[in-house]
Amino acid sequence: MHRSSEDNRNRTLAVLAGLGALALLALLVLRGVLRDPGLNSHGALADAFLHGRLWIDRCPEIDCALFQGRTYVIFPPLPALVALPFVALFGFPGFKGFVLLAMALGAIGLWAWHRILRALDVEDADALWILAAIAFASPLFQVTLRSEGVWFYAQSVAFLMTTLSLWAVICRRSLPLAGLFVALAFLCRQMAIFYPLFLLVLALPRHESRRGEWRETARDLVRPVLLAGIPVALAVVAYCAYNYARFGSPTETGYAFIHNPGSAGFIWRRIAEVGIFSRDYLLFNTLYLFLQGIHFEFGGPYLTQLTGIDRSGASVLVMGPWLLLAVYARLDRAFAAGAVVVAIIAGITLFYHSNGADQTATQRYTLDWLPILIVLMLRGERPRAFAALPLLVTWGILANAAVTLLTSFYRI
Repeated sequence: MHRSSEDNRNRTLAVLAGLGALALLALLVLRGVLRDPGLNSHGALADAFLHGRLWIDRCPEIDCALFQGRTYVIFPPLPALVALPFVALFGFPGFKGFVLLAMALGAIGLWAWHRILRALDVEDADALWILAAIAFASPLFQVTLRSEGVWFYAQSVAFLMTTLSLWAVICRRSLPLAGLFVALAFLCRQMAIFYPLFLLVLALPRHESRRGEWRETARDLVRPVLLAGIPVALAVVAYCAYNYARFGSPTETGYAFIHNPGSAGFIWRRIAEVGIFSRDYLLFNTLYLFLQGIHFEFGGPYLTQLTGIDRSGASVLVMGPWLLLAVYARLDRAFAAGAVVVAIIAGITLFYHSNGADQTATQRYTLDWLPILIVLMLRGERPRAFAALPLLVTWGILANAAVTLLTSFYRI
């Protein structure tokens, strides 16, 4: 009787989650077909590459750098290279498919997660819930929906590359292939440079006891580690050379030369008056990462008119199952390595001037370390942890759908 009641409850949750997912998928398609203006800065950069230039004619969005009379896209270049074939075919801004392109990249990422789940022996029912959570209850949905913007499109590409680096180790047992994908992820989001520590430990055999076995394992890993390090090193050198060619310094990404005339928002004031990194941002970023909920704003004489939403997002604890279920992760050396990498990436961004501002619901910067957290969760104590999965994922999907539909309908 108890089992039947639980099954009925999970079926109800599956219906609710499915309806929410369908609504979100419809929004993705409609936005990709009807709302993409094709003015993504990575499209402008791809067009510049096609014309043999590193600078663009004009900034189609904001956050471009003005240096020695030329305008540059400050972000790493790989997303522009991914879009380059389409810009070559349709022109700029003739190509109006960045949202649809991000959807295709997301589909490839979900396929990779399907393979990862199978390799980690996750049961089919649990795997479906996890894939639904990645697609519709994580920041991946919001960055895909907003991929007509340079910031969101870049994170869509980066999430695919970090996912494929994990797939390479878990499914293919290939550190060199993982190194290639980390290199590509770094050329989208610089924080991916910390992934090799986790990937290396994840590639180690699970059980080692005798000293001789450790020595043999270390010898066996020398060649794969060296091969994995080559593309990562080349990516770092290429990025430094790219910066030098644009701004005369290998470490200057262009943030010092951001030129947003007329901007008066808090992000711009932070950059101009406080700096890119500061401990002044710590409290704000910490509360939004862990505690802040979805916050709607009401106005009018009776406070009954929906006038806006807090664009700094909602916390990862509120919007998804990841941190909650990671509590059950297996405490071993892979967990220690993953926790260190997550702490480094998240810790650095806590002092950053932006926590991924201009977002609805989920915190999009968590995508930089979320793939590691998902793997740690999957290596946890099942089914104890996953008993709550249907409820947590359904909540995440419905909350995401509610926020997205309301902001779309009210234009807030």
